[in-house]
Amino acid sequence: MSDERVRYSDADLQEFKAVIREKIEKAERDLQLIRESFINDQNNGTDDTSPTFKAFEEGAETLSKEQNSILAGRQEKFLRDLKNALIRIENKTYGICRVTGKLIPKERLFAVPHATLSIEAKNMQK
Repeated sequence: MSDERVRYSDADLQEFKAVIREKIEKAERDLQLIRESFINDQNNGTDDTSPTFKAFEEGAETLSKEQNSILAGRQEKFLRDLKNALIRIENKTYGICRVTGKLIPKERLFAVPHATLSIEAKNMQK
């Protein structure tokens, strides 16, 4: 008789679902903050400062917007991955490593709820 289960129980899946929904809510709030700071184009009062300082300020502002854009992209991918995890829960395939077919340990799923690979499979990729 094998110790390995084919999938997580419905109760386990509901527990993961609650964790994922909580993470989605937080990630959506974070994304909104990133977008607001990206859109925020307020003047910081550099009109009366020297042209040299103003050039540095504008360069920093451009860099900041680029960084916010990168952050927003990462956050959107994270949200997409979390929503895909919810789909896997509904399909009852959540927590199954897509390479080895074994269950991903609960500890890993609580830490990285959108994981589709076990540590074993992740290490094989290196």
